[in-house]
Amino acid sequence: MRMRSLALGVSALAILSVVPGPVSAQNQTVAASPAAFTLAPRDLGDALVALGRHYGRNILFTPAQVAGKRSAPVTAAAGFDAALTALLSGTGLSAEVGADGSVTLATRTAAAAPAANRLQATRAPAATPVAAPEQTEPQKVEEIIVTGQIFYRNRTPDPNPVLSYDLEYFQRFEPVSVGEMMKRVPGVTFAADVLEYDAVQMRGLPPGYTQVLINGRRPPGGEADRSFFVDRIPAELVERVEIVRAPRADQPSEGVAGTLNVVTKESEAFEGGFAKAGALINKDGKVRPSFAVAYADSLEDMSYWAAINYQGRRNPKKKVTDFYDGSFSEFTGRELQDDTRDGVDISANGELVTRLGEGALRLTGLVVDTDRDEDETSVTFEGDSPAELEQEEVEVQRERIGQQTYALSAAFTHPLSIGELGLDAGWAGYREDSKTETDEGDTVPEAELVERETLDTTDDEFSGTVYYKFTQGRVETKAGIDLLHKKRDTANRTFALDDGEWEEETAPGAVFTIKEQRYDPYLRFSFDLTDRVTLDAGARYEITRRDVRSEEGKADYDSEAFNPSAHLRFQASEVDRFLFSVARTVRRPDYDLISPYRQEEEPADEDELIGNPLLANERAWGVDIGYERQLGRRGIIGANFFYRDIQDLIELFNTGEEADAGGNVYEARNAGKGQSWGVEIDFSTPLDFAGLPDTGLFANYTWLDSELRDPVLGTKRRFNNQPRHVYNLGFIQTIQSLDASLGASLSGRSKAKEVSLDEEVDLSYGKDLEAFVEKRFADRFVLRFSASNLLNRKKKEGFVTFDGDSVADIIDAHRAGEVEESERESEQSGRLFQVTLRATF
Repeated sequence: MRMRSLALGVSALAILSVVPGPVSAQNQTVAASPAAFTLAPRDLGDALVALGRHYGRNILFTPAQVAGKRSAPVTAAAGFDAALTALLSGTGLSAEVGADGSVTLATRTAAAAPAANRLQATRAPAATPVAAPEQTEPQKVEEIIVTGQIFYRNRTPDPNPVLSYDLEYFQRFEPVSVGEMMKRVPGVTFAADVLEYDAVQMRGLPPGYTQVLINGRRPPGGEADRSFFVDRIPAELVERVEIVRAPRADQPSEGVAGTLNVVTKESEAFEGGFAKAGALINKDGKVRPSFAVAYADSLEDMSYWAAINYQGRRNPKKKVTDFYDGSFSEFTGRELQDDTRDGVDISANGELVTRLGEGALRLTGLVVDTDRDEDETSVTFEGDSPAELEQEEVEVQRERIGQQTYALSAAFTHPLSIGELGLDAGWAGYREDSKTETDEGDTVPEAELVERETLDTTDDEFSGTVYYKFTQGRVETKAGIDLLHKKRDTANRTFALDDGEWEEETAPGAVFTIKEQRYDPYLRFSFDLTDRVTLDAGARYEITRRDVRSEEGKADYDSEAFNPSAHLRFQASEVDRFLFSVARTVRRPDYDLISPYRQEEEPADEDELIGNPLLANERAWGVDIGYERQLGRRGIIGANFFYRDIQDLIELFNTGEEADAGGNVYEARNAGKGQSWGVEIDFSTPLDFAGLPDTGLFANYTWLDSELRDPVLGTKRRFNNQPRHVYNLGFIQTIQSLDASLGASLSGRSKAKEVSLDEEVDLSYGKDLEAFVEKRFADRFVLRFSASNLLNRKKKEGFVTFDGDSVADIIDAHRAGEVEESERESEQSGRLFQVTLRATF
C-alpha cells in the first residue's frame, strides 16, 4: 500500500510540474547504398536520429523543435528526401540543406513549402550536431550479416559518459557470449580461468562494483556479491552493449565502477531473418555445435522480432601446482589437475512494438537456460623434487549446474499535455539447482564418494517505473519513480557420507530468505545553456526496506540515500566534445554477509564468521572528465579520467564472542574507505586519410590505480586483483576484389595481487591473440573461420600463506612476512577454433 501511494504521489507531482527542459541535438554518419527506409511512429527526435543513421546524413535540430512531437509512419520510403518528407509530415517543421550536405530543420511558416521542396543548397544557423550511433534502424538483415563494412565505436548523444558498441563491432571474431565481447572494450578485465569470461570487472574493481543490466533492468544472478555472469548471455541475442561510466538521475545508482547495459535485438532495427550454424573445435578435436535463427518484420503500426539460439561450449584445462615450505624455498609436492567444463546454453528472446492510439507499447521477453557439467580430477604427489614424486591421494569432483534466467517487460509511452507519460513494468527471475559431489581415494579407480553439496536458489524481482517528461524553452524535465520488489530464497546444504549413510552437516543459517523493497523517486533536468553546452542534473532518493530470515532468526534494515548527479557536455566543434560528470553511486552488500549465516573456520581455522543483516551500502562519489574527437565520417578517439572515493567499505570486526573451536567470532561492518582512479583511452577508425578506407584499426588502453587500508591488517594496498594496465589492439581488412575480410585482435593486462587475512596471491595472464577470416558469397551467405587463444596463454598464480592459531597470530605473521607455505600454479586450456556459416532470408 505504501509503495502504491508513493508511486501515485510522484506521478501526480511529475504530471503537474511545469519546470522546463531540452532534448539533445543529434547527427550521424554511415551507410553506403542503404535499403528503403521503414519506421514505425515514435518520438520525432529519435526518428530523425534513425533516419540519419540509415542514410549517413547529418540532421541538425534544436531540442525545442522536436519536443513532444511524434513522427509519422514511414513505409518503404525510396531515398532520403522521401523519408524525411514523410517523417516531418504534420510536425510544422521544414528542412534546409547546407553546402556540406547537412540538413537543418526550421519551424515552417504558414507560407512555407513542403519539406521536399525546400531541400536547397542553403544553410540556416542551427544547434551543434552530435554524432549518433552508426548502423541501425531498420535495415535489411543481409546488410548487417553479409557485409564487408567495418563497424566502429558509436558516438552517442548522451550527456553522461557512455560508450556504445553495436554487435557488428565484435561479431567478425564470433564471440560466443557477452563476456567474450567485453574483452575488446576499455578498462574491462576478468579474474576467471583461461577462455572463461564470467564476472565483469570494470576498471579493475571487484565484480560487485560493476552493475549489469539487460535492457536497462538488473537481472538477478547466482553470485553472493550480486554480480551477474555475462558469459551466460549469448552474443546472438545482442543488439549493442553500452558502457555507462557515470549514471544520470533516471538511471540506477548502483555501479560504482560503471554499468554494463546489454541491449537485446530490437524489432525496429531489422527486416528479414537470418540463420546460423557453427561448431566450436577444441584442441583435442572434440566439437560442440551452435545454431541460431531469427526473424523481424513489421505490419502497418506493429513490428516484431523473435530469435532462438543453441550454443554448445567446452573448455578442457590442465593445471599444475607446485607446493613449497616457506616462501618457495623447499619443494614438497605437486598436484596435477584436469578440469573440463562442458555445457549447453539455450536462449530465446522476442519483442513486439505496436502503436496504441497516439502512444506506443513495447513488449519484450528473454530466457536463458544453462546446463553445465564441471569435472575436476586432482592427483597429489609428495617428494623432495619434481624428479622424485610419489602419488599420495586423488580427489574427483563432479559439479552439475542448472541455471535459468527469465525476463519479461512492458513499456508504454503516450503523449500527455505538453509532454510524454511513460509506464514500465517487468519481472526478472533466476533459478539455480546445482549439485557437487566429491570422491577421495589413493587412486582414481579407488576413489569413493565422501561428500555432497547442493545449492538451490530462487530469485524474483518485480519492477515498475512511472515517469513524465516535457520540454519548455531550452529545458527538459523528467520526473518519475522506480519501484522494485525482490525475494531471494537460498538453500546451501552439505552432506557427508558416514558408513553408507548420508548425514547433513549444513551450517546454521545456510537456508535463508532475503526480501527487498525499493522506492527510488528521481528528478532530472537537461538544460541547453547554449547551442554548444548542455547541462544534465538531477537526483535520486533511494529508499530500501530489507528483511532477512533464517532458522537463526530475522532482522530488518531500512536505509535512505540521496544520490545527486550532474553532467556537462561541451561541443567545442562539430568533431570535438568535452564531457564532465560527477555522480554519487552505491554498492549493496553481499548476500552471504547480510544473512545470519554462521560460517565455521572463517576467517581463520578456529574462528567463526556471522552475517550482519544491518550492513549498509557502500557509497561513492565519482568524477569523470572526458574528451572525444570524431575522425572523418566513421572514426573516433576518446580519453577519460575517472576518480572514485568510496566510503563505508565493508570490513570484518571481532565481536568479542568466543567461537566453539576457541577462536573469535567475527562480523561484517561498515567502516573503511578507499579510492580508485585511472585514465581510459580508446581509438577506432578507418584509414581513409591514408587512402585505405577498407582498413580499420582498433585500440584501447587503460591505466589503473587505487588505495585502501586493509580492514584486517591495517596496511595500505590496492583493491584486490586490480591490474595496473589493460589493453587491446587490432585491425580488420576488407578485400573488396575477393569479397572477403580478415582481422586480428591482441589483448593483455599487467599483473595483479589479492590480499586476505592469511594469504597473498600474485596473478598474471599471458597475452590473448584471436583472428578471423571470412568469405561472402551469393549476397546472402558468410562463411567465417575464427580462432582464439592462439598464443596458448597461461594463467599463473603464486600463493603465500601465513599461519597462526588465531587472527592475531596470523596478522603478526603476515606483517612480519613469515610465510608458512607457498604454491605456484599454472593453467592452460589450448587453442579454440570455430567455423560459422551465416545466411539471411
